[in-house]
Amino acid sequence: MAKIDVNKVAEILKKNQVDPKVLRQIVEEMNILTQAEGDDEKPPAVKKQWAILISDPEERLPKMDFVGWVLQIPEDDSVATTQDRIFRATYDFNTTKKGRLLPPKTVGEALENVPAKHFKEVGLWVKSKIPVLMLKTDNEIPMDGKPSRKDRE
Repeated sequence: MAKIDVNKVAEILKKNQVDPKVLRQIVEEMNILTQAEGDDEKPPAVKKQWAILISDPEERLPKMDFVGWVLQIPEDDSVATTQDRIFRATYDFNTTKKGRLLPPKTVGEALENVPAKHFKEVGLWVKSKIPVLMLKTDNEIPMDGKPSRKDRE
């Protein structure tokens, strides 16, 4: 639907010789409606940064492959607070009826089973509920004919 400025509507009504009392009343009502619409605007989106939480309960890094979860937190916050955010969201979930029936016992269970609204309240967005396999790299691109660092050792 096309939007038109309140002042333009008032000018059109004046040209068509609308009674000044009626004109003033119409303009006041339109101003009230436009102010109400302005109040309903969404707040600006929160800028987020990416983080990966790696599951290494047996301290196998960097020897073997491992799994982790892809997460996002607000851009200005420290990544070190990520685990605390998971714990707080899980504690909040455990106070609900479903949380009391099936409380998560591990971080993996929490990321899979706790609803997104609990994570959103603590400023955490879970992008992969199921753990994904993490791959290792030596951070070098092999050039034609030259062996990579891994091949040289």
